[in-house]
Amino acid sequence: MQAFRIWDINQKTFYLRNNQLVAGYLQGPNVYLEEKIDVVHIEPHSLFLGIHGGKMCLSCVKTGDETRLQLEAVDITDLSKNKKQDERFTFIRSDSGPTTSFESAACRGWFLCTAMDADQPVSLTNTPNKGIMVTKFYFQEDE
Repeated sequence: MQAFRIWDINQKTFYLRNNQLVAGYLQGPNVYLEEKIDVVHIEPHSLFLGIHGGKMCLSCVKTGDETRLQLEAVDITDLSKNKKQDERFTFIRSDSGPTTSFESAACRGWFLCTAMDADQPVSLTNTPNKGIMVTKFYFQEDE
């Protein structure tokens, strides 16, 4: 498991508010709220993403017509690329120059995103090129 820093191209970092992952501008005494993303690589471009030491994992859940990002209390080290039920935790990393995007493996065409406004939930979008949501991130190994 490796820890990464993540922030969108508008410089919003991820943090937890009321058990929900949100993206915003953390300054001064609030910079310590930044969530590091825990990563387990399962294939060259596929990975599991978690927070809190890998004890909570990001997943893509489809219910009826709704597709949403969820934080689940699952240990990242218990997940397996060989288990069909773990596919919802798998994200495909695509690098484009200095930025990275993350597509859900279980819900193809849905990408990790942040809202243009600060302090909004991190979510998923299926219209990554519309400019309504931000789908490009800086993703850097934490030192």
